[in-house]
Amino acid sequence: MTRSRAMAAALVAVGALAWVGPSGAVADSRHGSIPRPVTVDQPLRVLGAKADVLIGTAVDMNALATDTTYRERVRTDFSAVTAENVMKWAELEPTRGQYNWGPADQLVAEARRNGQQIHGHTLLWHSQLPTWLTDGVASGDIDSAELTEIVRNHIRTVVGHFKGKVRAWDVVNEAFTDGSAPVLRDTIFKQHLGDDYIAKALRWAHEADPRAKLFLNDYAIDNVNAKSTAYFELAKTLKAQRVPLHGQGFQGHLDLQYPLPIDAHENLARFDRLGLETAFTEVDVRYFLPGDTYKTAGQVGSFNVLLQACLLTPKCVMFTVWGFTDKYSWVPGFFEGQGEATPLDANFQPKPAYRGLQQTLALGRPR
Repeated sequence: MTRSRAMAAALVAVGALAWVGPSGAVADSRHGSIPRPVTVDQPLRVLGAKADVLIGTAVDMNALATDTTYRERVRTDFSAVTAENVMKWAELEPTRGQYNWGPADQLVAEARRNGQQIHGHTLLWHSQLPTWLTDGVASGDIDSAELTEIVRNHIRTVVGHFKGKVRAWDVVNEAFTDGSAPVLRDTIFKQHLGDDYIAKALRWAHEADPRAKLFLNDYAIDNVNAKSTAYFELAKTLKAQRVPLHGQGFQGHLDLQYPLPIDAHENLARFDRLGLETAFTEVDVRYFLPGDTYKTAGQVGSFNVLLQACLLTPKCVMFTVWGFTDKYSWVPGFFEGQGEATPLDANFQPKPAYRGLQQTLALGRPR
């Protein structure tokens, strides 16, 4: 990452925090500096409640079970949780017809004890599917008619199992291809259920739990671009067809070597105008190691530009980090040489990114 790229992100961070001084004074263009108490060093969920936004994290169930510090930070810092893996199809139904509810039920029970909302992730995704399903489709043992019935039953079974407990579902995850002319991915669902498989999935999920909010979710759609526009056009079409779509999820996996999504608010605003909820669902900010002052500043700005976009958008309901401590981050295992992508370090100590989130939340939503 160039220093100019990092400094540009740092300027975003400075702009986000300019209204909060070290003494808690708030600038007023008419009356000068007026002292006003601003308590910034509070848990993110407390600050988020004041700003009317859920602050969430993906949860690693192994860490939750074995690491008391991890479990306590999940409880104290977050008002929403997303299962990192245990609600994905391969985890829930590794053997056909035999559901492994245990880990997901544990997460739901823990969240309800903590007064946390639950974001379900995910009902349909082309990745992390059980081998019995993919092998059956590939061999022809499962034809289109049977796959349609399998998908319908899976959605109804999972959503029905958690009915009244899960606030919202990522019904279809990562449906579009990348690039300048995105189209629906050529997944087994598109191949065998048809181009309208997303509408079908949304309707089946709504039948299973009419109160649950139903989202689509994807990466690389944080700013206004071809892929986010494809989702915007799809949302308009689904709404016109009276399909029960309630929200759009923007993953927010950022990398300091790429441009900052400075128009994220403009992007969210157009979905907001459609009457959809919006949410940043999987936020982290990675960079090539080792870190330095410039990368740290860039990370602060990158987290904050997304959080600011959410707070500026009336129907943005949630800002979720995809893991909150570098100790358990998924990033090093998938991006060679990169890491330190979360707001807390491997010893659970707050990084500047965490302090930046606190200060941005303390400002609240504009009135």
